[in-house]
Amino acid sequence: MDDRPGESEPYWIERPRSRSAPSERRFLYRGELLAFTVDAGVFSSHGLDPGTALLIENLGVRPDDRVLDLGCGWGPVGVAAAKAATRGRVVLTDVNRRAARLARANLARNGILQAEVRVGEDFAPVAAERFDLIATNPPYRIGRPRILDILTRAFDHLAPGGRLVLVGKGSQGIRYYQEWLEEHWAGPVTVLARGSGYRVLEARRPAAATLGAGGTERPRPARAGVGAVSRSTAGRSA
Repeated sequence: MDDRPGESEPYWIERPRSRSAPSERRFLYRGELLAFTVDAGVFSSHGLDPGTALLIENLGVRPDDRVLDLGCGWGPVGVAAAKAATRGRVVLTDVNRRAARLARANLARNGILQAEVRVGEDFAPVAAERFDLIATNPPYRIGRPRILDILTRAFDHLAPGGRLVLVGKGSQGIRYYQEWLEEHWAGPVTVLARGSGYRVLEARRPAAATLGAGGTERPRPARAGVGAVSRSTAGRSA
């Protein structure tokens, strides 16, 4: 859900106004060539962007995982996750209806049976469901408060021991979000990979045995001081 130059309207809207101009893209994943239809009005309409490619390479999906692809776009992360989670289940969500249609078509095109696409904003389509892995390339241009809200609420949608894996680059403030997670997340935060200016972060929810009474420990709202300290690092190289 990152931004690309030349995309004139936000891709995080429900009904894009851009004229449809579908095209075909392919990329190799675990030795299999995956095929996709992409279109105008969705994120990365020209093909797989380097940030999402780095995210896919570092998902670490297990065969039985329940996976949420949050902000799926045309579906590259969800399709790749489903190829790895052969005995699991993948849910792809996006507020953009054109993106959702593409993702459904791309699941079918790549022979994915254990996945589904739902339309809605952020976590609305998954209600109280929990996952072993939430993967996302957030739409950073929606603003820091919204991104922090997504990071906070992700905790409630992870099963004990589950992982939030996200990607971003220095100019999008990924160092700020890493520091925020390290300060507020209840479990460990790890840098899984760096490349092409991007950084892939993993924030893990503690196993049930390590949580407090009731297992309700979750990220705390950001304090003003945290943002003030991190603003100077938000534009640094990843």
